[in-house]
Amino acid sequence: MESISRISSMLETARELTIEAAQSASSSRGAFKSTSSYRHASFSQIKKLLDSRSDRDILDGLRKVISLMYRTESCLPFFSAVVKNVANPNIEVKKLVYIYLLHHAESEPDLALLSINAIQKSLTDQNPQVRAMALRTMSGIKVPVISQIVSLAIKRGCGDMSPHVRKAAALAIPKCYSLDPSTLPQLLEYLSTLLGDSQYFVVGPAVSTFLEVCPDRIDLIHKHYRSLVRKLVDMDEWGQLATLRLMAIYARKCFPRRTERVRITNPKGFYDDENEDDGGVEEYGEEVQVIDPDLDLLLKASKPLLQSRNAAVIVSVVRLFLYVGTPAYLETGVGPLIALLRGPQDIQHVALYNIICVALINPRPFVKYTSHFLIRSSDLAHIWRLKLEVLTLLFPHCGMHLKGIILNELEHFSNESQPDLVRESVRAIGRCAQSDTTTSARCLRVLLNQISSADDNLVSEALTVIRHLIQQDPGSHKKTVVMLAKHLDTTTSPDARASIIWLVGEFAGIDVGNNIAPDVLRILAKGFADESEAAKQQIVLLGAKVYLHHLLHLAETTEPEETNNNDESNHDSSSPHSPTQQEPKEGPVTVLWQYILLLARYDTSYDLRDRARLYKSLLAVPSSTQLASLLLLAPKPVPFTPSPSETRKDLLLGTATLVVGPEAGIHGLRGYEPLPDWVEAGKEPDPKLREDGVSRTGFVEKGSLTAGERLDHALREHGGEMGRARQNGGLAGNGKKTLDDWLAEEESEEEESEEGVEAEEEEGSTEYESETDEGSEEEGSEEESVDEYEEDGDDSEGNDEKAALVR
Repeated sequence: MESISRISSMLETARELTIEAAQSASSSRGAFKSTSSYRHASFSQIKKLLDSRSDRDILDGLRKVISLMYRTESCLPFFSAVVKNVANPNIEVKKLVYIYLLHHAESEPDLALLSINAIQKSLTDQNPQVRAMALRTMSGIKVPVISQIVSLAIKRGCGDMSPHVRKAAALAIPKCYSLDPSTLPQLLEYLSTLLGDSQYFVVGPAVSTFLEVCPDRIDLIHKHYRSLVRKLVDMDEWGQLATLRLMAIYARKCFPRRTERVRITNPKGFYDDENEDDGGVEEYGEEVQVIDPDLDLLLKASKPLLQSRNAAVIVSVVRLFLYVGTPAYLETGVGPLIALLRGPQDIQHVALYNIICVALINPRPFVKYTSHFLIRSSDLAHIWRLKLEVLTLLFPHCGMHLKGIILNELEHFSNESQPDLVRESVRAIGRCAQSDTTTSARCLRVLLNQISSADDNLVSEALTVIRHLIQQDPGSHKKTVVMLAKHLDTTTSPDARASIIWLVGEFAGIDVGNNIAPDVLRILAKGFADESEAAKQQIVLLGAKVYLHHLLHLAETTEPEETNNNDESNHDSSSPHSPTQQEPKEGPVTVLWQYILLLARYDTSYDLRDRARLYKSLLAVPSSTQLASLLLLAPKPVPFTPSPSETRKDLLLGTATLVVGPEAGIHGLRGYEPLPDWVEAGKEPDPKLREDGVSRTGFVEKGSLTAGERLDHALREHGGEMGRARQNGGLAGNGKKTLDDWLAEEESEEEESEEGVEAEEEEGSTEYESETDEGSEEEGSEEESVDEYEEDGDDSEGNDEKAALVR
């Protein structure tokens, strides 16, 4: 009978394997057919498969239900048929049933409660995978009634032997908290236990849970701080990201920022008679940040993570070094951050934003990597824009060789055919000249060479940048303005002509008698009708400025004559034929100004006619020019073009808000939180709170160690005791007796012989004095003497051990 049953079972397994092979082959040949069969499977067929007693049929039915569920089709009619399979011992069936429950338990809470007992039984299963799935499923069922049951399940999971179950317990805490916030005190106890777990596999999810449930309870981290730091290298990427984020907040709240000045001692001269009076004088140099030992432990433990394959981990480490560490640590993180530029386009995009954020704070570590930011022909627009910005940030800190390379690159790309690239390259040249005044003359020459280009976009943008550079130092650019005025005959761009005319008007007040502004105005008046509206507005403004300077110049020349004629007789002034006020003569400038007003009066632009009317009313009374001078000749602010990402300087490194920028809103994206300020000195927590199982002196507390660590510690202690015993027994480290060992043995033998003689004399005296019928008492006395002898021998051996240790 056994052979028959064995043969039948073998045939059944062979049949199942054949069916599975056929299904896999058919699925590989035509996947569309299998999906179409799932799609066209009727309700009754699926229900029949779910009600079957064969695990293979139940699996087939569950797969069809899950496929329908992920196609967003209604699967609620199968709820009762699926839930009754929750007690199936097959792990594959359990997985699919749990997936179905997590998706539909909220829609059918009453029916979902029927599966809680079966899930609770799975919490005691021998397979840790089943226990972890059961805990994950129970916490994922969003039914508030079972919050206490979930809390008890988490408590059991925290003490489970398997780290997978403890990890599931850590991930279940936020779900239980969202179901019932009143369970927070219990959950905090479980969380504290999981934070002190010996397995890094569990600690990472526990830290993520801490940041989600109670990020302000820093007191729970104190006693686990050092163990978390030591486990940081072994965690997975998600655990490392959460722990680095937590440690950055913890360091700001628990380690005050302290600095001290470095003492610099001037050494004495080579000969004794040199610097006898002032030798060894101490001076104080620059301030250096003082790091707490626990903070230094964190920074050293984070440094190996710079070799991670995950870009987010590298950015998180750099963020820790930037906001918590020292410049020395930041320099070590710059290289791995630059290495991210070798990745895909999306990684490059995010890495460049983070590089710019660091460069805005401390650009010097990036100087030696300047060549990595040169633009490639394959770079997309959002990549080369950021690279140009990085080059302009590094430009003032580079040497002359690198500055020449950057300017050559910018000049090359300013002659490209892409309008956006040309515009950004010219603006980058302007920012380079603005940030480094020593190279502003070279940048100006590069821009002046581009004015004669046929590209109107390039010419207009170059003239705008030139105008900004001239405004920074107007006194030294008089010849430059003359050179620009000569290009009015060849420049056709409206914006470029308007910029040149505006610059000529700004220099119209310098040397009024010998200035090119009136002559430029005369030439422009000839072709006024053919100019663009922007150029016409600047021509009218230039005419108003030229006429105003002419009036001011006449007022200065007539004031001395009026003071000389104040002493003349008053009867001339009372004559009815003498004028009360001398009007200025109509010179060429006055006639030219009136001609410009006449041209603007009949122009088709309403704005231009209004401007001309305003200027005419301001300058209508030649003796009253104060208001016109205040409006037309007011000093202009020096233009400063900041870096395009200057508004992102205060955003936190490694966040999505940094990449999105101002479009994220004032407070950033949802969930964005800046780092807290540094704790004030004297208000930080006591460092003794961070004492863990391994103290600084090296002694180990056995209560916080795992079984393996306890065993290793016991073996080391046993090995030390055996070594000492061998030395006390007369054997040195190499197995040979030394002279001290021979002398110690001789002394011990002499003491033993003397004690033996004394014992025999005592026995003889007792026999002489004792009676024959007291034999039992004699035996007792002999036993007592033997015991005393053994105790004396033990004491002598203890003394020998002490003597050997002293030696």
